[in-house]
Amino acid sequence: MPADERKIAYFEQLGQLLDANSMILIVNADNVRSSQLQRIRVGLRGRATILMGKNTMMRKAIRAKVDSSNGYDSLMQLLIGNVGLVFVHKDVREVRKIIAANQVGAPAKAGAISPIDVTVPAGNTGMDPNQTSFFQVLNIPTKINKGTVEIVNDVALLKKGDRVGSSEAALLAKLNIRPFSYGLNILQIFDEGSVYEDSVLDISEEDLISHFQAGVDRVTAVSLAVSYPCKTAVPQFVTRAFNNLVAIAAVTPITFKQVKEIKEYLADPSKFAAKAPAPAKEEKKPEKAEAKVEAKVEKKPKEPEPEPEDGDMGFGLFD
Repeated sequence: MPADERKIAYFEQLGQLLDANSMILIVNADNVRSSQLQRIRVGLRGRATILMGKNTMMRKAIRAKVDSSNGYDSLMQLLIGNVGLVFVHKDVREVRKIIAANQVGAPAKAGAISPIDVTVPAGNTGMDPNQTSFFQVLNIPTKINKGTVEIVNDVALLKKGDRVGSSEAALLAKLNIRPFSYGLNILQIFDEGSVYEDSVLDISEEDLISHFQAGVDRVTAVSLAVSYPCKTAVPQFVTRAFNNLVAIAAVTPITFKQVKEIKEYLADPSKFAAKAPAPAKEEKKPEKAEAKVEAKVEKKPKEPEPEPEDGDMGFGLFD
């Protein structure tokens, strides 16, 4: 296809995507290989569409769609560097998870900017003592253990934003450490003219509801403190007013349906005792039973009565 026809097809595709989708992810594509990008496209199929291209071409296509209501002028200002556009068709959180899952580990190259903090862990490196020069240059404390170099303590080799030097890159390569991971990194989110960070997606509906409820509670408290009624404070105002009416009725002849029973109780306190629950019966104490058992054990059996002698048959001497 000639270059002019490719440009026309690209502008048409970008225009259709802008018309069909209100949410766009602006992603950075540094160090992303074509095979990796293809895997991401397959993972996002049906959920989002990735469109890469020159920034000038994207700006030109977007400029044709700019008006006072859609806010595409702010979208054009975000097209800086090696970026692409991800047009979201379905759940943006799911799209974000798929993009984050397709990160590929990569070694640290000399001259690259470290995107994260890199720490070399303590332990045996498996390197022979002749290669201690790498550690000496970087001021990493080591010792020789069983004929190999051992790192004594964890060492913070690089911090986020540092430029990777040749010594750091060589040491990490020898230790077989691939500290970096590359993929599409979400820079900004364009949503119906608004632009915000992707960290906003971490806020759940429960968080929003709890924050909103906390705000409503504060408004209600202020309304009650200054006696200025609002919709959320009306139930509390009604409750306060009813309590005041009950207090007045309790000390005056005024009565109404809700306070009738209270006045009866105040007039005859014995009704409280009538409605009070009966006290629970006390259980028999096991000590008494134990005492009875002991008493039974201590009781001696009766001694048998002595039998009459053979000569005494129940008669007196003079009978």
